Amino acid sequence: MNLNFLHALAGTLIDVLPIAVIIFGFQVFVIRRPIANLRRVLLGFVYVLLGLALFLDGLEIALFPLGKLMAEQLTDPGFLYGAMRPAADALLNWQDYLYVYLFAAAIGFSTTVAEPSLLAVAIKAREVSGGAIGIWGLRIAVAIGVGVGIALGAFRIVTGTPLHYYIIAGYVLVLLQTLFAPKNIIALAYDSGGVTTSTVTVPLVAALGLGLASTVPGRSPLLDGFGLIAFASLFPMMSVMGYAQISHWRARRQQDRIHEPPED
Repeated sequence: MNLNFLHALAGTLIDVLPIAVIIFGFQVFVIRRPIANLRRVLLGFVYVLLGLALFLDGLEIALFPLGKLMAEQLTDPGFLYGAMRPAADALLNWQDYLYVYLFAAAIGFSTTVAEPSLLAVAIKAREVSGGAIGIWGLRIAVAIGVGVGIALGAFRIVTGTPLHYYIIAGYVLVLLQTLFAPKNIIALAYDSGGVTTSTVTVPLVAALGLGLASTVPGRSPLLDGFGLIAFASLFPMMSVMGYAQISHWRARRQQDRIHEPPED
């Protein structure tokens, strides 16, 4: 057991301890009832501590370096131009970073599909809606939104355009969608933007953003490296409401066809 893991385990214990104190404190002093299945609950807390500590240790060992390495390789002029090496003073255009955008979209989509918090929300949404909201339908809709958002965020880093232009325009579009989206999906769509910024997506996306800002000429890791997570939170709201609007439109169209009078 190395020192890095022990350090991560101690930090996780400090982070989780307030949650445990609040939950057990309310159960004992406010509700004043014994905790059901106490041994099982305590064992679950131990699993959570070990799992989070191993995950954080894995981030430092693999995911953060991997994200930075991929950004460095994808932005290397030798990879971008292949055998046609550019002149020393040649400047790269945003079109030259096509594979960066594709990789950003792919990593955003795949990490979102693997996001455990999104799976939990999708399962609860299916239960509450009586099966009207499918687990995979919601997960794919959110993943598409994250993929598009991360790709656009990578484009912003490459071009160096201000972040607030994208965010303001995005939220204006979200507000407009909210006016026309089915009412029963709006709250879920807003929550879907939050669950994407969790344990799997954030580390890789942050590493990708910092790696890009460190390797693209003229970009600052502090000014340009952050902001991708904002795109990962914003665009799923659009995609989920768009998915709901399309589904609602198709359902109404099918219903209209059923009620159409037969032709003579």
